[in-house]
Amino acid sequence: MQDEALSASPTGFDDSATGGWSWRAWLGSQELWITVAVLVIGVVVSRLTPHFATFSNLGNVLQNLCFIGIVALGITPVIITGGIDISVGSITGLCAVTLGVLLEANWSFWSGALVTLAVGLAAGCFNGFLIAYVRLSPFVVTLGTLSAYRSLAIVVTANQAVYSFGHAEPLTLAIGGGHTFGIANVFYALAVCAVALHFLLKMTRWGRYIYAVGGSEHATRLTGIPVRRIKLSAYAFAGLLTAIAAIFLVGWLGSVTNGIGQGDELRVIAAAVIGGASLAGGYGSAFGAVIGSALIEEIRNSLLLAGVDPFWQGLFVGLFILLAVFLQRLQTMREED
Repeated sequence: MQDEALSASPTGFDDSATGGWSWRAWLGSQELWITVAVLVIGVVVSRLTPHFATFSNLGNVLQNLCFIGIVALGITPVIITGGIDISVGSITGLCAVTLGVLLEANWSFWSGALVTLAVGLAAGCFNGFLIAYVRLSPFVVTLGTLSAYRSLAIVVTANQAVYSFGHAEPLTLAIGGGHTFGIANVFYALAVCAVALHFLLKMTRWGRYIYAVGGSEHATRLTGIPVRRIKLSAYAFAGLLTAIAAIFLVGWLGSVTNGIGQGDELRVIAAAVIGGASLAGGYGSAFGAVIGSALIEEIRNSLLLAGVDPFWQGLFVGLFILLAVFLQRLQTMREED
C-alpha cells in the first residue's frame, strides 16, 4: 500500500500520462540550467583570465568543491524532508579535531577515522532526535548545536592547534591531500557519495519515504510510514557525510584547528539550494548538490583571480541563494496555474 502510493517519481521528471521520461520537465529543471551556467561562466572567465583554465587551477577548483560537495550531498536529504541543518560547519570542525587529537596520540589512521565517523554520526543523530522525536524546530535545534559542537571542538583541543599526526601522518596526508591518476583523492570520495545518494534516493524505499515526508509530512504519517525514523536517518546521514569530508580535509590541510568548517554551513546550504533542493521540502538530487557546489567554487575562484576582495564572496553566495529560491517559487506558481 505504501509503495503503491509512493511509486510515482517525486522529482517531477516522469511523465505521469505515459510513464516515460519527460523532456520538458528536464529542460525546465534547475539542475540543467545551473550546469549550463557553470559551463558558460567557465568559458567567459577563461577568456578574461587565461590562468583559470590551467590544469593546476582547475585541479584546485575540483579539489576545493569536493569538500563542500560531500557535505552538501549529506544535507540534501535533510532539505528534501523540509528540514535544515546549520550545524554542519561545526560538525566538520568537531570531527576534524577529533581525528587530529587521536592521530597526535599515535592512533592508527583507520582507527581514528572510524571514531571520527562515529562522532559525525552521533552528532547528526542528536540533531535528528531533537527534531524528529522531541519535535523542536530544525532551525532552532541546529542553531543551538552549531554553537555547542564548536565549543566541544575547542574543548577537545584545549584551544590549541594540532600540527603532528604521529606515525599515521604519511598515510593521513596521502589519503586526504594526495592524488590518484592525477586527480585528488577526495574527488573519488565525492563521486562515491554522489552515486550512493542517487541510488538511495531513486532506487530504495528510504528515498521514496524521504521525498514523501518533504511533500506532505501529515499525509505520509497517515499512510503508516515511520516519519520520525526517516527524519532521524536524514540528519544521521548528514552527520556521517560531514565526517567523511572532515577526514579528507584534515589530510589536505596537514594540521587541525578548532576553526575548521567555520562558516561552511552557508556554502553547503547554498550549494544544495542552488542545485535545486527546495527549502520547502519535497525536491532535491545528488547531482544538484554537486553541480551547485561546482558553481559556488567556480565563482569563488573567479573572484580571487579577478582580484576581488574575498569579503565580497558572501554577498554573491547570498544573492545566488535568493535567485535559486526565486526560481523555485516561479516554478511552483507555474505548476499551481
